[in-house]
Formats: sequence, structure tokens, C-alpha cells
Amino acid sequence: MITLLDYGAGNVRSVRNAIRRLGFTVRDVSGPADILRAEKLIFPGVGSFGSAMESLRRQGFLEPLREYLQAGRPYLGICLGLQTLFEGSEESPGVAGLGLIPGRIERFRTPGLSVPQIGWNGIAIRKPSFLFAEYQDEKLYFVHGYRAGATEENRDWVLAETTYGTDFISAVQKEEVVACQFHPEKSGKAGLEILHNFLKQEKPVPRPVTTGTPVPGAAVNVSGYPPARTKLAKRIIACLDVRNNDQGDLVVTKGDQYDVRETGGEVRNLGKPVELAARYFRDGADEVTFLNITAFRDFPLEDQPMLEVLERASEEVFVPLTIGGGIREFTDANGRYYSALDVAARYFRAGADKVSIGSDAVAVVEDYLRRGRQKDGSSSIEQIAYVYGNQAVVVSIDPRRVYVNSPDEVPHQVIPTALPGPAGEEYCWYQCTIKGGREGRDLDAATLASACEELGAGEILLNCIDKDGTNSGFDLELIQMVKEAVNIPVIASSGAGSSEHFTEVFAATGAEAALAAGIFHRGEVTIREVKQHLRQAGIETRS
Repeated sequence: MITLLDYGAGNVRSVRNAIRRLGFTVRDVSGPADILRAEKLIFPGVGSFGSAMESLRRQGFLEPLREYLQAGRPYLGICLGLQTLFEGSEESPGVAGLGLIPGRIERFRTPGLSVPQIGWNGIAIRKPSFLFAEYQDEKLYFVHGYRAGATEENRDWVLAETTYGTDFISAVQKEEVVACQFHPEKSGKAGLEILHNFLKQEKPVPRPVTTGTPVPGAAVNVSGYPPARTKLAKRIIACLDVRNNDQGDLVVTKGDQYDVRETGGEVRNLGKPVELAARYFRDGADEVTFLNITAFRDFPLEDQPMLEVLERASEEVFVPLTIGGGIREFTDANGRYYSALDVAARYFRAGADKVSIGSDAVAVVEDYLRRGRQKDGSSSIEQIAYVYGNQAVVVSIDPRRVYVNSPDEVPHQVIPTALPGPAGEEYCWYQCTIKGGREGRDLDAATLASACEELGAGEILLNCIDKDGTNSGFDLELIQMVKEAVNIPVIASSGAGSSEHFTEVFAATGAEAALAAGIFHRGEVTIREVKQHLRQAGIETRS
């Protein structure tokens, strides 16, 4: 029997589904005594360090968890489940961790590095472990803005290290206590095999080190091994626009500059959401994004149709799932009020790893700018980021080009363009829109992106109305402009029509990921073909 320490924050459904997929029975901790009764304990920590420790304390889990860990009993910590083993974290000053491992968690600080790290990276194994039996140097999924560093005091804990700007600890082990910074339940087949190694292990039998073996005379880090020198991969994301058709069925559709209806008026139907998501997972998608483009406002939150889509998809798809559309406060037909945090929480519980905020982010930033960029903690971005961490909040921007003759014509960030306007204009700015592109606002994309980063967003999903459905390639000028305005990862979206377009956007901009929909749905290009083309161009990908 596997015991899952679910303290009430984030997506633990995927861990639960992965355990069951591997043939094991799992039960949740319902009280402090369940921790000490556990045969094997898994702690999939999600969110911010401070909120996680406070939740553990409030529920009476801290002391039995410490007792369990100090006895060296079988434990697998995931992400925050690793970080809380340390003495504390820069993310939450003054909040004590479990104190099992010497050292403190610190924020990534390498100049020019996008933080948080979101994506697929490798590991360098530093000592023998059953956890990595049969591991073949595959990339694994990381999503975090803070990391643990190896020191003389904790080097005996270091099981694996990874490079992102600098080397950090990506796995630890002592006796039967193991933890990893990456998410095995979101790392595809390779991650499921690592999880299976923990679940099936009766006694910890060491396995040979497969990577990172010390070389006599070579430069080494504090752990006594050569630098990890792993590399973050560029991500390919499959996007599914989901709405109900005229018969009331949920379908995947695709717009042409946001128009999702065929010439005859029918909603364009490209397949069923869960089936397509599972297909893209098998085809090698690094993430799957669902965009809810129907506003199910009259339904009580528990009856939102996208919840079932997420729940079913999380049983089939073991890479990250993002849900966008409708992440804002609302009042249903029965008069019940829900905050944006309530909505996000329910989507996380249904299987989402990240939520994407669109129109509401524009309203949030407009208010933020009116207040002179003073944060008050009330916005959807701030609230969700505080509870679930910055990495859980994606802001989706839907801009359109507005041409001008001179940068002095508007009080917005204007760029020179290689694609002149209809009257020969040599400059443009990117106007943010809301309501699916139907309404423009007096706000430019770069300002929106930078303000959202200040408020706590961890990633930007950058669309482009002018490019949507054109298959003419990404808007490179827009992407580079926004990438220069923020220090968080940027996902390029809108306009992909070939494998070459993905190679082009990664070669020409600093985007960390690229997203497409229609070309994948229609079978014009497969995800595997895109990745093969990228590798041929020397661009790092997950195989």
C-alpha cells in the first residue's frame, strides 16, 4: 500500500493516477497517524515553500513527518517534497523547513536566465541508487524557480545534479529516503519507470552510477564530481481549443484569426479532447494545453465541463497539462460566488499543472498600472502564485499589430518592423485584446507581460491575432520584443505551418517553447517530425 501525503494544494491527481497505472494501490493521508502507519510515503509538494509548511503545520503533519523521515523509512519527495527537507528557503524567509538536510533553498540568479526553469532537462547521477535502475539519460520534467545547491555539509545526500545556469541538486538519497526536484509523474515513460523503481523496491539495492563518474585530475564541484553540464530542451506544446458545438458536445476546434466556424456556420470539429491529448502524448508532446473557449458561466463550479476533460486526460497523459479560459471570479446562475483562486484550485485538483489567465490578466494589469505598480495581493495572479507558486501561473496574451508612422504617435512600446503596414508604415505596436480578440485595450503586449511578471506570473503564452490560422510562421518581432521585456519563459504561439517555422522561432528568438494546434490536429505535421527537424538544426529537444 502506497500512502500519498496530500496536504491540499496543487495537482496530486497525476501522481495518484501514475501510481495506479503502475499497478499499485494508493491511499491519502487523512490524519497525522496515517503518516507513521505508512509502508511507503510519497509527498508531491506543490506551491510555495511557506504555504506548504504552514499547511503541514496546521494539519498536524509536521512532527509525524519528521519522525518518519528521521527513522529513514521509505519516502519519495517530489519537487517541493525535496525542498522542504532542507532547513529553509529564500522563497519564504523566516519559515523553517523540516531540517533533515543541511542548507537552504535559493532562487536561480544567473544573469539572462529565465526563471522559473520550466521544461525538460537531464540529470547527472552522483552515486549508486535503485531509483535510477535502467535509467538511460532521458530528459525529465522540471518546473521550479528555487533550487538546492550542493555543499560540504550535504554532499552525502546528493544523488543527482542538473545544470540550469549553475549546477543544482536534482535528487537526494540517504537510506530509504529519496526525493527529486523533477516530476516523475510528468516525465513520460522515463519518469514512470523511476516512480516504479521506488514503488516496487523491497529493500534499497544499489545500482551502478551511470553518469557523472569522477575523472582523476578533472575539475570537480563540491560534490566531488565533474560539472553536470545538462541542457534544457526547447518544448513543443500541443494546444487544444475546446468548446461545445451546436449539438452541445465538447469538441476540439481551431480558429482562423479566432473565427472557429466553417463557411456553412458549423463549429469546426477536429476531434475529441481527451483522445487528441492522449495521441499527442504518445507522439512526444512536451506539454498539452487545453483552452476553454466557451464561457460556461452559468454552471456551478463542480459542473464545469472542462473538469471532466482534465480528470480523464490526466489518466492518459503523463506530461504537464495547462488549462486556460475562465480563470477569473464569477457568480453562477444560483448566485454562488467563486474567486479566481477557487476556480484555479478546482482545476488543479482535476489534474491541471498550470492555469492560463487571459482577459482577466488585462484587467488586473490595468488596475495595477493605475495604482502606480503597487501590489496589494488581491489580483488573481498574486493569489494563485502565492498558494501554488509562480510556475503554476501562465498569462496568455492576445495582441494585434497596430501600424504607426513614428514611435512618437502613441504612448506604447513601438518597434521598427521589417513588414511595413498597408500605407507603408515602418513602425508598429502590439495592442492587447480581450474577449477572444473582439475588444482592443489601450495597453501594449510588452507592458502587459512585464507587469504580469511583477505580479507573480511564471510564464507568458504569446499569441498573435494577425498570425492565427495563417500557417505563415510565428511573429518573430513580437516574440523577441516580449522576450526582451521579461525574465520568465515565453511560449511562442500562432502561425506555425511547418517544421521549419519551429526551427526559425527558436533560432531567431529566445523563446523557451513553441505551441501549435491546427497543423497537428489536421495531421499536416507531426510532433515527432518537428522534433527531428529541430535536432537536425542542432536545437536541443526531448526525444
